[in-house]
Amino acid sequence: MDLTYSAAEESFRAEVRSWLQDHLAGDFAGLKGLGGPGRDHEAHDERLAWNRHLAAHGWTALGWPEEHGGRGLSLMQQVIFHEEYARADAPARVNHLGEELLGPTLIAFGTEEQKKRFLPPIVAVEELWCQGYSEPGAGSDLAAVQTRARLEGDQWVVDGQKVWTSLAHLSQWCFVIARTEPGSQRHQGLSFLMVPLDQEGVEVRPIEQITGGSEFNEVFFTGARTDASMVVGEPGQGWGVAMGLLGFERGVSTLGQQVGFARELETVVERARANGSYDDPVLRDRIARATVELEVMRVNALRGLSAVTAGSDSAAGGGAASIAKLVWAGWHRRLGELAMQVAGADGLTARGAAYDLDPHQRLFLFSRADTIYGGSDEVQRTILAERVLGLPREPRPTNQGAR
Repeated sequence: MDLTYSAAEESFRAEVRSWLQDHLAGDFAGLKGLGGPGRDHEAHDERLAWNRHLAAHGWTALGWPEEHGGRGLSLMQQVIFHEEYARADAPARVNHLGEELLGPTLIAFGTEEQKKRFLPPIVAVEELWCQGYSEPGAGSDLAAVQTRARLEGDQWVVDGQKVWTSLAHLSQWCFVIARTEPGSQRHQGLSFLMVPLDQEGVEVRPIEQITGGSEFNEVFFTGARTDASMVVGEPGQGWGVAMGLLGFERGVSTLGQQVGFARELETVVERARANGSYDDPVLRDRIARATVELEVMRVNALRGLSAVTAGSDSAAGGGAASIAKLVWAGWHRRLGELAMQVAGADGLTARGAAYDLDPHQRLFLFSRADTIYGGSDEVQRTILAERVLGLPREPRPTNQGAR
């Protein structure tokens, strides 16, 4: 892949940078840096207004085809936008699950009626979505889900529990993986349903995290209902749709994520210089290593995205997404540990009352989860071992999912 930008792409970068500079001002100026990992509770209503401002000026759904309300931008243009958005320290957006995950999934698998109903509100940031995948007994092992749905007349009736459901307390809709064929096991008999949350039969309970936020939730479905037409793909064939959605999860926004990582690393270096710990050659070596690894991660992400654009997952035989998740999650955890080493004794106490964490304490605590959410390291390694390297499959209980 050619890692240089063309004149047209640099012109687009200047356009994005200028627009962000002009518009991330006034009432929006105070939103800079808000809403990052572990801080989704910050200024939600104000960030929602900012997201709708982006939409009004054509800065949402950048990679979607124009016929579905998107901008139809090239891969490199999308990368440039996410890089500049991160460099501008713009606030975390509130519509990631709808815009980056559900929207592309509906474009690929949905009916024309579903596209007409749901895509425009996603583009305009008028409806927010959450993801109903994980369950207490089915976290990284999605095929073990036990949430059930049965068709009664012209509606699906849903019963079960989901957990670690990001921003469910702020969403209007949830896309849910449910078992719709009684007695089915593992990947068989699952359906991908879209369920409204504002109804009797749905209870959302926020989960307070060690960082003080509560963006994760438990969601209980007790006779919750959604129209029969709210199934994406064929009933019982939801596994393929669910896997298709996860393929969209690690797209061009990862380049913006890495710009955010670079900013976090810069703040760690600044603190090391300020408190004198930078003079420690061992610590300085860890900083150098983190810097080199981040650049390698960026180049590898660009290579993987270019392969996808060319119609191939990657030279890794289909394991690019798993490799990328393993790399960035481990790197970010180590950055949190490095931040605490730099902070020294100051990192052991909060700044004030009510558990007032500084950014590096929050980075350390939240990054402990990086190797778990979005597919744990163990699951990613199993995927690579079984599906890429062709190693024997791990033994699994034969009766799992049968109850």
